[in-house]
Amino acid sequence: MNFDEPNSAGAPAHEAKVVRLEGAADLSHLPPSDTKRWVVSRKAIVVDAVRKGLITLTDVCARYNLSEEEIRSWMKLSERGGARALRVTRLQDYRRKLPREGEGARA
Repeated sequence: MNFDEPNSAGAPAHEAKVVRLEGAADLSHLPPSDTKRWVVSRKAIVVDAVRKGLITLTDVCARYNLSEEEIRSWMKLSERGGARALRVTRLQDYRRKLPREGEGARA
């Protein structure tokens, strides 16, 4: 899966509505660009926006001064474990359970 492409899965009921103005997405629902504390809900909003194609991975990295690797890790964790996987306290648990790149599923 290319993380820069919108997700074709159905949207959960709790997601914010996206308003398009003259062809451009309204990004006002995204966390402020000076965000330093990344709680689960903020990570989930950013991941969702990238998946839907509202903002590119490159733009997210520049806007929040985060690495592409960090955002991709959020996306992978979210994809495999849902929003709960984005909790920092659970991060090690989920990473231990996830197969590494190139490995098959564990038996």
